[in-house]
Amino acid sequence: MAFASLADKHAIESEMPWEARDVPRTVWGLLSETERKFPDRPAVSFQLLSGPKDKAETLSWRALRSRVAQAANLFRDLGVGEGDTVAYVLPICNEATVSFLGGMVAGVVCPINPLLEPEQISAILRETGAKVVVTLRAFPKTDVAQKVCEAVRHAPQVHTVLEVDLNRYLTPPKSWIVPVVRPKAPRGHHADVKSFAAEMAKHPGDGLRFEDAGGDRVAACFHTGGTTGTPKVARHRYDGMIYNGWVGQRLLFTEKDATICPLPLFHVFACHVILMSAVASGAHVVFPTPAGYRGDGVFDNFWKLVERWGITFVITVPTAVSALMQREVDADISSVKTAFSGSAPMPLELFNRFEAASNVTIVEGYGLTEATCLVSCNPPEGTKKVGSVGIPFPYTEVRIVREVDGALVECATDEVGEICVANPGVDPGRTYTDPEKNRDLFYDGRFLRTGDLGRLDPDGYLWITGRAKDVIIRGGHNIDPAEIEEALLAHHDVAFAGAVGQPDAHAGELPCVYVELVEGGEVSAEALMEHARVHVHERAALPKHVEVLDELPKTAVGKVFKPELRKRAIARVYTQALEAAGLDARVEEVIDDPKRGLVAQVAGDVAEAEVAQALSAYTRPWERVGA
Repeated sequence: MAFASLADKHAIESEMPWEARDVPRTVWGLLSETERKFPDRPAVSFQLLSGPKDKAETLSWRALRSRVAQAANLFRDLGVGEGDTVAYVLPICNEATVSFLGGMVAGVVCPINPLLEPEQISAILRETGAKVVVTLRAFPKTDVAQKVCEAVRHAPQVHTVLEVDLNRYLTPPKSWIVPVVRPKAPRGHHADVKSFAAEMAKHPGDGLRFEDAGGDRVAACFHTGGTTGTPKVARHRYDGMIYNGWVGQRLLFTEKDATICPLPLFHVFACHVILMSAVASGAHVVFPTPAGYRGDGVFDNFWKLVERWGITFVITVPTAVSALMQREVDADISSVKTAFSGSAPMPLELFNRFEAASNVTIVEGYGLTEATCLVSCNPPEGTKKVGSVGIPFPYTEVRIVREVDGALVECATDEVGEICVANPGVDPGRTYTDPEKNRDLFYDGRFLRTGDLGRLDPDGYLWITGRAKDVIIRGGHNIDPAEIEEALLAHHDVAFAGAVGQPDAHAGELPCVYVELVEGGEVSAEALMEHARVHVHERAALPKHVEVLDELPKTAVGKVFKPELRKRAIARVYTQALEAAGLDARVEEVIDDPKRGLVAQVAGDVAEAEVAQALSAYTRPWERVGA
């Protein structure tokens, strides 16, 4: 059945309850069924370099199932039981795919962002009780091995580190050079260090030497996107992951499709939405370069890679679309049906430019780690409301709530409130590994409170208007403002600090911070920026703008009032963009619109089309006033 409207969603749900659907309830069962149907069709492909003729490794469904069996048998042999954790700290590669699937089959898999600092990696290893870590062998131009070595030193329960050598993906002469220039192997922790490939080879690939326990057990732990502080860790059950795969198989993909996914394999979008959909449908997933979109030459070669692999679905995010629109479409991409975009809102002008340049329709969607990802999308075969995140998927319920007299009540149509979600990926009461973080996380006992603000329109489309939770989203990565604020408050002249996200044409948001000085304090914004460079440890969280105010806006109880700071940031950035375009215009005020969230009101003797051009790359809405 097509997914073109809210009526289609209800029709699919009316067929039978989710629990009654005849789908495998374990990853091994799902993988085995797909391998039985399509043993020789391509499953996953990876190329270390981005050129359209560079070496690539493709695993068929038969080969992938065999390697997953080897990995799962290896992990069990290393003492990983059903409730034990295998972590991997890897860039994109076929070993990451095998570790993800094999780790779930053997126990609980925990993908970790290799860009995190050692302190954060070790905290996640301790939080999840990881026994085994799969990571890189020391390799030129990456410090992953060094960071993981330091992290394992502070995670005493890790007893084995399995190393992946990316050199096997290279061809001569580069493959000859790596052993000569390879950094010295880091040592100094307590764990055994072994070759992942060599240890895999010791184990059979014809099947499991144990039973993949069902019972809808927890099989994965994903940390939230935080690039500062210690990220929260969310638990994912088999049912939620199978549900994500079923949605992809039922509504989007077949075994004849090929998807290009330059997104990291520590993120739920790549792992649950794309990879699990492939496991369910038999579709082919192509992963270009270890760094995905950040890899050398990926944007320059992107359309040629699409042509090389006969891609039918493009997986992207707004920052990547922005970069792609700076390049010519220089290949035959007629095979592409649709591009899926998530992680952040898509500016309307960027949406239109992409469709005009590529003749490919973008489908925007919404998901989050705490819900095992999928929530909604604009229906591929139905009406697409640009700026919305579409219709909730089958078996997903969305409620919009607001607080009235200390109680949560449901909002009317088009009324803005907090988005709450219930579906097979939501696990009431057990979302985070830390029980304290589950407190007050659910509405009506089963609806996950997302912390995002939004509304449902009369046609059932979901619109995100802002955030209730205090977080900065930079290119899809969450940044905790508290880390920036604590760094500024460490300066002896700073009394209060408030960090918020300011609009950015490329990343969606960038961190900025406003400070109030102690009485008699004297320090410049430039000096505070230098202070931030030293004390804000994550590059992604370093504020792009520091401003000293006479007094920060505060609530009645003395807390910094962030909405006023966000308005100030929007006004500053939009006014600068108007001035840079040579327009005699400015943001007169930023208002809080009940349907659209924060809206910049632009005044000046200029045509509306000129304002639209100057602000086309930004997602925050604006309107002319005084014209």
